[in-house]
Amino acid sequence: MKCIRTIPVIALACTALACAQAVPPAHAVPPWSRGKNAPAAQKGYVFYVPDVDNVPDLHGNPCNARLVLFIGGNQFFVLPQLVSAFEAKHPELKGHIYYETLPPGILRRQMAAGNALTLGNLTVQAQPDVYEAGLRNVRQLQQSGKLKGVVEYATNNLEIMVHAGNPKHIHSLANLAWPDVRLSMPNPQWEGVARQIAASLRKAGGEPLYQTVYKAKVASGATILTEIHHRQTPMRIMSGEVDAGVTWASEVRFQESIGNPIAGVAISAADNATAIYAAGRVVHAPHPRAASEWLAFLRSPRAQAIYHQYGFRSIPAPAK
Repeated sequence: MKCIRTIPVIALACTALACAQAVPPAHAVPPWSRGKNAPAAQKGYVFYVPDVDNVPDLHGNPCNARLVLFIGGNQFFVLPQLVSAFEAKHPELKGHIYYETLPPGILRRQMAAGNALTLGNLTVQAQPDVYEAGLRNVRQLQQSGKLKGVVEYATNNLEIMVHAGNPKHIHSLANLAWPDVRLSMPNPQWEGVARQIAASLRKAGGEPLYQTVYKAKVASGATILTEIHHRQTPMRIMSGEVDAGVTWASEVRFQESIGNPIAGVAISAADNATAIYAAGRVVHAPHPRAASEWLAFLRSPRAQAIYHQYGFRSIPAPAK
């Protein structure tokens, strides 16, 4: 791991629309782990200010890492238990795992930029050992010679996320076209889930429903696209900025599990989409043995049990 100095840049600013909205209460602001989701062995002085200095998608210490994981952001809530369970099997790695849970598209941009990432005034550079995302994304990197040893390890379905009690009485994807329903939706530029959502919208209401949700309502401001990933959707719902958004069902389960006032509306099987999650070892990974051990662990009964807690499902066994 190469540590580099910070490079001053203009701090990230909220959009004018977001700044005009009510600020979510502290309990509604990531990283939701109350600052405890850091696998670093030596944490030093802990400094944490909700919604100002919290960096919810960088975990651990990249400077002494013996395993670096780049993982699609919609798994952020699984990783604390997953890393702890993996460290129990590999105590020599305890305190030496660093991982990022940004959208797969942003992680790929980071990899293409020399593995460096700048957030506000902070620049970090960490060469990944493992990359995890949707199967399509992972296969693309495998076919281009950037990944090897790919494994598929979980599946997930879509769900409509709403405020607890469902005050807008949303019951289907078609209801998202209602003029008075404000939406938070994944940004197609870097969130792979947007592709599955688009397919589901077209199944439920054809091209007109897709155009209304992702074009007309975006143009009018009734649909706000994510700026990072769909961790923003529950924040926007809880702050009253929006009424609903489409996420993976696992994210609804997580929000419910930590007591946030979030609920889910099921999408019919005919209209839903299933994601397959996969992972691969990065070619020229600095820690190839640890990377291979992590990939094997993802398919283990212990790891699968952790995924099941949040509604993920295992990959079906091949037919005999």
